[in-house]
Amino acid sequence: MFTAFVMIQAERRRLQEVARGLAEIPGVEEVYSVTGEWDVIAVLRLKDYNELAEVVTGKMVEIPGIVRTNTHLAFRAFPQSLLERSFSVGLEEEGKGPGNG
Repeated sequence: MFTAFVMIQAERRRLQEVARGLAEIPGVEEVYSVTGEWDVIAVLRLKDYNELAEVVTGKMVEIPGIVRTNTHLAFRAFPQSLLERSFSVGLEEEGKGPGNG
């Protein structure tokens, strides 16, 4: 099992239709509308690369309104607890700064 992130540019007037179509595809676990260069990000959890090819080049291309895609594969997932610790490095607890304690 692996995770892929598909960035999607969509026709503005079809954004809802694109999001609904993506959410109906087996293997698409989450769909987000986002700001920036891309309009939608789809999170896929798939068993193999053949399934990835089927979803991206088979199923997604059938959805009206998709203009362009860009696919990224996850190499490693980090547990939430590890991420929380890494982002708090150097932060001091409230009231326990230098001279407080």
